Amino acid sequence: MNLEHRTQDGVDIIKLPERLMMADAADARATLKEIIEQGSGKLVLNLTATSFMDSSGLAVLVSGLQAARKRDGDVLLVGMSNTVRALFELTRLHTVFQIFDDEPGALRAFG
Repeated sequence: MNLEHRTQDGVDIIKLPERLMMADAADARATLKEIIEQGSGKLVLNLTATSFMDSSGLAVLVSGLQAARKRDGDVLLVGMSNTVRALFELTRLHTVFQIFDDEPGALRAFG
């Protein structure tokens, strides 16, 4: 899996694919872990293109959050579709992750 990655103001910004599910989970987890270890631990995950995510996709995001927080960083989510947001609310993960409408808002949160 190829994730779009760029860095802005010391924050790693990653655009997630249209679908994040079991078939892609291992690659996505490894890529996120590598980016976290090589960067500041501050991540913005852009979900504007993500229309479907299963429990394996959620697990990837949770493991990324745990890895980032071990480095005194965090994972902020942006651009969530209504379908993906419903999944986060159903699993109560919207209480764990900070969710923003857009990248500039998330970047301001890192200040």
